Amino acid sequence: MSSLLNASEITHEQEVVWLEDPAALQYVRQALDKTPRRGNKPRYARDGRMVGYALLDDGAEPDPDSGLYRRRVFFLLPHDRDSQPAGPYAVGAPGEAVDPRTIEPKNPGAKTDRSQGRTTAIASATP
Repeated sequence: MSSLLNASEITHEQEVVWLEDPAALQYVRQALDKTPRRGNKPRYARDGRMVGYALLDDGAEPDPDSGLYRRRVFFLLPHDRDSQPAGPYAVGAPGEAVDPRTIEPKNPGAKTDRSQGRTTAIASATP
């Protein structure tokens, strides 16, 4: 499971929409963003790029104070492994990163050897 998200926070997810092929990414960062709608592509205001997002079902209700919905967004920053294979995450991954192949609606995903960069490190250390 992700170190930052619990399944109880994403119970109204209906679908995960990928903007990039998740099989091509070793990990993605995930966060809950507040958005004005439960569907459609949300605005993205971070560095890097959004690679996916969740759509919410009709039972999702907005926060009573802000009127906004909490939706999961998947993203990568410029210094992540896909852009800098020998960079700071050549081995290891950010705390909010999970293997995108383990993500499904209502499932926060999991860290794997692939997402942590261990398979590459193990392969390169073998004579």
